[in-house]
Amino acid sequence: MPLPDPGANLAATLPVWALAGGSVAAFAAAAERRRLACGLQPVETVLDPGRIAAAFASDRLFRLDGAAIEGFAELSGFFRAADAWVRTHANYSHHRARLLATLGLAEDAERAAAVTRMAQLPAAEIEERAAELGAIAVRVRTEREWADSAMGKAAADGPVVAVERRLDTGVHETSSAATQMLPLRGVRVLDLTRVIAGPVATRALALLGAEVLRVDPPQLPEIEWQYLDSCQGKRSTLLDLRRDMPIFRELLSAADVLVTGYRPGALERLGVQAAEIRPGIIHATVSAWGERGPWGDRRGFDSIVQAASGISFVEGAQGNSPSDARPGALPAQALDHGSGYLLAAGVLDALTAREQDGYGRDVRVALARTGSWLLAAAGRDPDHEPARPPEVRYTVAHGSVSAAGPAFSEYPDYSWPAPPYGADRPEWGPRPDGLLA
Repeated sequence: MPLPDPGANLAATLPVWALAGGSVAAFAAAAERRRLACGLQPVETVLDPGRIAAAFASDRLFRLDGAAIEGFAELSGFFRAADAWVRTHANYSHHRARLLATLGLAEDAERAAAVTRMAQLPAAEIEERAAELGAIAVRVRTEREWADSAMGKAAADGPVVAVERRLDTGVHETSSAATQMLPLRGVRVLDLTRVIAGPVATRALALLGAEVLRVDPPQLPEIEWQYLDSCQGKRSTLLDLRRDMPIFRELLSAADVLVTGYRPGALERLGVQAAEIRPGIIHATVSAWGERGPWGDRRGFDSIVQAASGISFVEGAQGNSPSDARPGALPAQALDHGSGYLLAAGVLDALTAREQDGYGRDVRVALARTGSWLLAAAGRDPDHEPARPPEVRYTVAHGSVSAAGPAFSEYPDYSWPAPPYGADRPEWGPRPDGLLA
């Protein structure tokens, strides 16, 4: 009898299971190094493919009051332009308004009008105009087009997780409260991330006991299900950095780790140099395209990176000619989730290294760099079976919310469900005891 396929729930042409299992394993290994540095005993980690697949495909398992969610809004998706395919992302109202402005349409325009307008415009024109207006739209490229472009070359350069030591030092003692299952207890993490990749990273740190305070701008509410699906084990507050910078600086001055999902340089343009406010801090960043290359300052999401980098055509229907090809998608937002666990692993190793030398570090991941790794990885399977749905047995219910549990078998649940959005004061407070000591 053949052994079960560990990647059946993430089956794709590209080796998505290698990315999912590998990124979770990288985080687990970094956690063991942290435990060793804290003088703790090791914890045996068993990688359960079904559990990991459920965590990566959490949007397909999420239920609110028993109802499934629609992951993409009506103006998010693949559309035919005059000469090629484009992929858009308009889940947020401000991105929807900017996309319609890109197309020269009113904010209340219907989907049909947008479809008609895109079909009249060249894909490259939509892409460039969107970038100018802060909208999210890219021309769907082949992997060869992407690899030959300046953007693709920049995305493929450098480590998948960059950890660089800075020259600033600070006094950061290992918390004596660390335990086998909570080796980060006593570590404060200031979380300025949204959507998936960054929140997955900080949720993983919270799972290990870190005190995570998520900060969102009051003028840009988060999508409800996205927040509920990724803010377990954290606290949540609202803060306008343009108006409440003194409060933010005070929070930062007492943080051990700062995790940001802004485009590269955005925080610095607000006048914040984290290492000056908190010498020795670990500053972790996740971006769409990386800090280098012509797209370093552009916005992007997992689906957009898939489309621009060639992944969508690899996973789509090939057709009888290049013009007949139809783009597709990975069976999960794997670039987001994989990048999140890799970023968390980098933070763990940066914390462990700082205990030895006192130096602060910058930790960086980019969805496009993770995507270039996936495209180059061995093990393509163009004849794969359809991905099996994630298994409901890996979900955990709290009140009206049912969501995927932790990717790690030794943790049955997160320490607590996502709190009400923005309910906490912008201050550090004691973390409630976790489920596991």
